[in-house]
Amino acid sequence: MSKPRYKPLTSQVTLIVLALAAFTLAMVAAFGTFATLSTDRGSLDKQKTFVATGIADEIAELVREQASVTVWDAALLASREGDQRWLEENLGAWLHEYYGIDRVYVIDAAGRPVHAMRDGETVEPAAFEDDRLSVAPWVADLRALARERAGVTEAEPPVVSGLVSFDGRPAMLSAQPIVPDTDRVALEAGEDYVHIAVQFVDATVVDRIADKYLLTGAHLLPQSAAGLPQAAVPLSDAHGAILGHIAWEEDRPGTALVLRSSPALVAGGLLAAGVLWFLLRHLRRAAGELQRSQDQAQYLAFHDTLTGLPNRALFEDRLKRALQAVARDNRRVGLIYMDLDRFKTINDTLGHPAGDELVRQTAGRLEKSIRHVDTVARLGGDEFAIIVFDVKDVATAQDLCQRLLAEIGKPFDLLGDQVFVGASIGLAISSGADTDPGDLLRKADIALYEAKKNGRGRYEVFAGDMDDLLTRKRMIESDLRAALSGGGGMKLVYQPVFGANGRTMLGVEALIRWDHPLHGVLSPAHFVSIADERGMTNLLGDWVLGEVVDFAARADLPWVAVNVSPLQLRDTAYVERTLGVLSEAGVSPRRIQMEIVESALIENSSDTTTVLSALREAGIRVALDDFGTGYSSIGYLQRRMVDKLKIDRSFVRMLGGSEGNAIVKAIIDLAAALNVTVTAEGVETEQQRDLLLAMGCDEMQGFLLSPALEARDLVRLPPTARGPLRDLTG
Repeated sequence: MSKPRYKPLTSQVTLIVLALAAFTLAMVAAFGTFATLSTDRGSLDKQKTFVATGIADEIAELVREQASVTVWDAALLASREGDQRWLEENLGAWLHEYYGIDRVYVIDAAGRPVHAMRDGETVEPAAFEDDRLSVAPWVADLRALARERAGVTEAEPPVVSGLVSFDGRPAMLSAQPIVPDTDRVALEAGEDYVHIAVQFVDATVVDRIADKYLLTGAHLLPQSAAGLPQAAVPLSDAHGAILGHIAWEEDRPGTALVLRSSPALVAGGLLAAGVLWFLLRHLRRAAGELQRSQDQAQYLAFHDTLTGLPNRALFEDRLKRALQAVARDNRRVGLIYMDLDRFKTINDTLGHPAGDELVRQTAGRLEKSIRHVDTVARLGGDEFAIIVFDVKDVATAQDLCQRLLAEIGKPFDLLGDQVFVGASIGLAISSGADTDPGDLLRKADIALYEAKKNGRGRYEVFAGDMDDLLTRKRMIESDLRAALSGGGGMKLVYQPVFGANGRTMLGVEALIRWDHPLHGVLSPAHFVSIADERGMTNLLGDWVLGEVVDFAARADLPWVAVNVSPLQLRDTAYVERTLGVLSEAGVSPRRIQMEIVESALIENSSDTTTVLSALREAGIRVALDDFGTGYSSIGYLQRRMVDKLKIDRSFVRMLGGSEGNAIVKAIIDLAAALNVTVTAEGVETEQQRDLLLAMGCDEMQGFLLSPALEARDLVRLPPTARGPLRDLTG
């Protein structure tokens, strides 16, 4: 019997090794292919995210650049006056010169163009008609948003922005209202000038995005481009319509790695014994490269590319984590907001490279001034924030603020120029375990605003009374509603108006007074403005009208004057309510005078014109209060929209001087020429009375003749002054 023939052990081992090698090679090849495709796909997804983020950042930058000129007293005044030269130098060509904005339009509330700029050149406003169809939906959205925010206290100006097509080209558009930045200029209701900024998505914009995110060969493709590459992101408007594409050369780290490794893999295949070691070595190298690529992408997503500091996203995450960490043992976190005081001047005078260098050096100084457990972040522009972990007390945080101010106060060497800048700092300290990150951010921002408002180059610590104004307004609103609903404290007093002889009382002006149970006597200007803000104008106005009509029904006075808000005159139902109250009380409309301010007429609202015409047609006379202190125009006087002019007390106080005499005499002569009555307010001296009498003034009121009196006190005036009066004590 022959012995079985066994393969030599070496052959078995060889087969096993070869089988294992083949299996290993197959698994490695499969894994390599999968890793390569996944890496390329993941890299492409990140690149698309970067491009989408870059587009959003460009739109946000356009909004910020536009906001630098739309929140400005002078911008609103220039828009009102149609001052083309000012608009060109500040709202039009200037934006093209400094920010590269391609088109600018300023339109008024009726949609009429006030100013137009294209490619840095001021053009006729009528050029807006070419782009009206593209712009109109955005303006409509902006005004709808403004109406939704109407009456909201301390609301930020609304803004709408996005992508839109102009002349078949994709462009970024931002629309913002032009609003005042101080209370020295009033934004009248219905006066909404809109500033529209358009920047085309061109090679310059695409290059900025590509440079920021290290993309190669980035370029713009048209809307109808066929055969789009995978490395492309569509530019879509608000309705999803594609306006174009941004494409680039796809970065394929996995494929690039395989191509680099292929010679080594071929060489390693010739050496069976070293195949596994060779593959493992290169796979480990690949893993390291992939990790570095991911780390770089992660870094770019959460760090500022100019300074290397954490950006807003990482800052907000670290603030949240810091508050959670200290909440466990009742420690506190300090939050510092800081911005540079002369940053824009540096940019304007020395150029953006110097501004970038200033930001970099500032970041370095801030990092050297804090502990390793703290975080300094750049939020944008010249704005920085510092999270101070585990603050022992407020004094410790204040010392840090002082050190930061001293550090920033040292000279900077900016590309050969020595520059001194300052900084403003706002400091807020967490209040306990339940501190909300957003609330702490808001408090630090309020404190920064206070620092800048109080002179810059300083720091302010958030204090509770910085929120008191908002709380006080809300409380007064609630108390005002209660007072008007019968809660007491609200009353009217009546200041007599005398004839030219200064002795015969012709009528009275009703003035509102509120003796608040907590705050004492409040200025009408204060609580009337709160009523206007909170939508209580009609509630307050109807209460005053009811009291005035009730008084008129009991008094044998020729007439009673009542002040009316411009908001009431825009309510077409006001006429019906007023005449209804008069009819119910049996008071003739001819015994009521309504005093209005010039702004109500300047608005030239059709509703206001309709209401005033209806009131005058019913017999109510209209007096123009504080004449000459606003944007006066004789146009509405020529149209016979008022029956009386009231000379403001500021002009009466000027009497006795040549300028004051000339102004008052001119107003009286104007009233005489237009055949309207003229009343002088604030007559306090006999000299004023005598001068007004000599100038031909029809009526006077003021402390010299009589202060404002309660109804029951009017009966105590001398009979020659008050005429026949019933008993008004009831």
